[in-house]
Amino acid sequence: MREFRTRLDSEGQATIPVEVRRLLGVAAHDQLSFVVEDDGEIRVARAPEMGVIARTAGALRHNGPYYTAEEERKLAEIAIAEDAMARLDD
Repeated sequence: MREFRTRLDSEGQATIPVEVRRLLGVAAHDQLSFVVEDDGEIRVARAPEMGVIARTAGALRHNGPYYTAEEERKLAEIAIAEDAMARLDD
């Protein structure tokens, strides 16, 4: 067993020793997972990659008004017609 020590700064952050980063297979901007076991032991591991849904959640959030299905259909028809007209002009 090997022990590596580091110190917390005033914001509660610590630098993970390079040897530990190599063992975990992590680099800058990777996410870590801290798992607290029932006996109080803490495991640190590289967090699993998030799926596309988790990574993009909220990306299409919009602050405008919400439309009914019928309004959405009409707006889509208008957008398709405008796109078709723009293509004819090219």
